[in-house]
Amino acid sequence: MALIGEIRKNSWLLIFLIGLGLASFILMDMFSGNKSVFGSQGTTMGTIAGSPVDWNEFNRAENALYRNSGGDVLARRNSLWNYFVEKAIVEKEAEEIGLGVSREELMDLQFGNNLSPIIQQRFADPNRPGQVLRENLDGFKQQIETGELDESLKPFWIHQEKEIIKDRLQTKISNVISKAMFTPTWMAEMASTDQNQKATFSYVQIPFDEVADTDVSLTDADYSNYLNNNAATYRQDEETRIMKYVVFDVVATAKDSMEIRDGLNELITDFRNTENDSLFVENNYGSIDEAYFKRAQLSPAIADDVFNMAPGTVKGPYVDGPAYKAVKVLDVMTIPDSVKCSHILRRATNQNDYFAAKKTIDSLKLLVDAGTFSFEELAKKHSEDASNASKGGDLGYAWMNQMVKPFNDVIFYKGKTGETHVVATQFGVHLVKVGRKQYLTNEKGVKVAYLTQPIIPSEETQKAKYNDVLEFVGQNRSLDQLEKSVAANPNITLETSAPVKKNDFLVGSLGGGNSSRDMIKKAFELTPGSVSPEIYIYQDPVSFYENKYVVSALSAVQPKGVPSVANIKSTIQPFVLNQKKGEILKSKITSNNLSQVASNYQVKVDTARNVSFTGVIPGIGNEPKVLSSALSMNVNDVSKPIIGNNGVYLLQVVDKPSVSAATNIPQVRKSTSASIQRQVKSRLLQAMKKNVEIEDNRSTFY
Repeated sequence: MALIGEIRKNSWLLIFLIGLGLASFILMDMFSGNKSVFGSQGTTMGTIAGSPVDWNEFNRAENALYRNSGGDVLARRNSLWNYFVEKAIVEKEAEEIGLGVSREELMDLQFGNNLSPIIQQRFADPNRPGQVLRENLDGFKQQIETGELDESLKPFWIHQEKEIIKDRLQTKISNVISKAMFTPTWMAEMASTDQNQKATFSYVQIPFDEVADTDVSLTDADYSNYLNNNAATYRQDEETRIMKYVVFDVVATAKDSMEIRDGLNELITDFRNTENDSLFVENNYGSIDEAYFKRAQLSPAIADDVFNMAPGTVKGPYVDGPAYKAVKVLDVMTIPDSVKCSHILRRATNQNDYFAAKKTIDSLKLLVDAGTFSFEELAKKHSEDASNASKGGDLGYAWMNQMVKPFNDVIFYKGKTGETHVVATQFGVHLVKVGRKQYLTNEKGVKVAYLTQPIIPSEETQKAKYNDVLEFVGQNRSLDQLEKSVAANPNITLETSAPVKKNDFLVGSLGGGNSSRDMIKKAFELTPGSVSPEIYIYQDPVSFYENKYVVSALSAVQPKGVPSVANIKSTIQPFVLNQKKGEILKSKITSNNLSQVASNYQVKVDTARNVSFTGVIPGIGNEPKVLSSALSMNVNDVSKPIIGNNGVYLLQVVDKPSVSAATNIPQVRKSTSASIQRQVKSRLLQAMKKNVEIEDNRSTFY
């Protein structure tokens, strides 16, 4: 009671303390997290030419494009980011020069006679190259106009409109630049001379291997000179980091393997005696196929045995690659070489279309089977495959695997001549009529069912390996310690990554995925020479067990610009070595007699005929120094030794016809300008990217 009394007397102190606590929470939220008002990015994951890219908008676009789809999440996010970058640059440039896309133009690009390449790609007719599925596109148009478009599709179509506008604006900008391209007369004359000038020359090629690696001593100056001469090739636009890492593979033990084999062996009797092979296989993670396989199509582990087995018999367990298997022979038949067939197609691109198509095809099948109408008559009236509907759906003779698999399986294995079958494929629902079957080779095929158990490490083995790696990390907290431990253990190796940027997601042989992304993110937090405290876990892409544990260290940091020799030494070493060998060979060639030089190095004198500025020399390949020398020399001139990409060359011009003055300058000007204009669309955007400021903060979001 006394304490309460004191609080009442000093209520101002209680109010002050409560206010201080609330202020602390507010200030903490202001100064930390993604929503901090000081120094943090909030939901802005980057800015392009002053335009922010909002994470929420980016996320909505990703969901609209890729919802419920598989694939590499990081790769598609990278592609989507590039779209946002290009969109911001294109829209800014278009606004500055007064370009736009009207509503009427947008509708024409989506549904009219001038369809956008994006629509052409997404609504392409798989049976008619270069054509679109107009009925599907018109269906979307009708649903949009009547307000009946499925709610789940609206975000996709809204984003697609933005893609179409961006693509159209980019095309307009490219066209503006292309039409400004002009080839002056002097350039056309020079291009004509270059195109028509040819030279025939003899040459000797001395490979770099003539100098042994042990005879070459490379200095830091050699590396520096090479890097300075090729700076543009290795220049980086942003900071990169190089990691070194050890991969610990997780493999099944002998005990694991035996337990897996025993487990499969327990199923053999039931597999042999089951009356429902499909259900048994499905319940026991096996596989069954409607196809009949020829001997050459089967695994060598069973190919010879199954054709000597009676239907209903089982072989196994046996090892086939990374798994134990058991195989059951279901049937044997002689496989036709070709089958005559016809079909009626009702197209379907979504679930509603499928149900409608299936209902129609089922009705048509009843009419055909009852003899009410002929198949050909119904195909002409109802088939949506315009390539053969007028011919009664006749597809002629199909050979094995010419058709998509469900269609192929029916006409070759399941259907008998004269029968009709309903088949669903990616194109829609078909009513298939099986015609005459031709037998030329009379080769047998076998239908089989498999039980498969992959040979994978048990959870106990995975855990034991992880604990070993955890102990390894604890004992090696620096790159020096890591390198010494690897050198002392012949069972592990230290790998070096290529230089990675902060938003990259691929690491050498490890590929992509969240673990690779986490490795790279951590690399941008570490200091050179330190080892990440985390163990990066990789999963088998098929069986989804933990198949690799990776320990990573940061080796080097390379600021943007030309890398230092130390950071790139291993990458450029082969080229520096060849350059040095070339200099040694060049110094030893004192004769200008090609036959004598060829004899000294036991090589032959070759001839390159009618070489022009194509960039590739027949018999030699890409050797720009050799090409430029040959076309700038006079007849009978002998070059000095030339250090090329694949060796040292000595050449002598044998023939070099004079080039007459161009008489078709307008045509040359037109073709030269057209060649340059074709490069505008691909190169312009890259040039525009270099001229805008891009702030990329993706690494703080994923």
